[in-house]
Amino acid sequence: MPLSFPLLGDRVLLRPFETADAPAAHAIYGDDEVMRFVGEGGAVSPEETARMVEDYRRHQDEHGFACWAVMDRGTGELIGDAGLEVTGHGVELGYTLSRRWWGRGLATEAASLCWEAAFGPLGMPQVVALVDADNPASARVVEKLGFTDQGRTMAYGRPHHRFELGTYQPVTIGDPPFWSS
Repeated sequence: MPLSFPLLGDRVLLRPFETADAPAAHAIYGDDEVMRFVGEGGAVSPEETARMVEDYRRHQDEHGFACWAVMDRGTGELIGDAGLEVTGHGVELGYTLSRRWWGRGLATEAASLCWEAAFGPLGMPQVVALVDADNPASARVVEKLGFTDQGRTMAYGRPHHRFELGTYQPVTIGDPPFWSS
């Protein structure tokens, strides 16, 4: 079942990224402190931010879900991203917030909206979350949502904890992916 946007929380809303979001997204993705636990770690250039936004848009078109823009409902400001992405690890939950918005429970609220979409309308059997081993705050977010720590794994060039929620259901070659309609 396709998702209806925006996904509404009490304080945030999630919607697909738009090309015009790149400058506001770069204020977040260009911050070394924010990005130290994201992907390969470290800030990205404005051009890389624009590519990321377009990659999110393409992923949304291809799969019906992606990393979505997290907007503050009070101000309408883009404050980060949260969403689901097909990676080599499975369907992965991820979230990134501007440093200004840390410590307010907004990552948990945004991740919860993703969780609801994954196990509700999208009907996913499992979601994984990879959390940098040096990022206990992010681990607390996924633990609050019911994810269980499955141990350490290497991802994005660094040690991570692999958290899982749901039951893995293997598919055979030729089966359509579980997220397609």
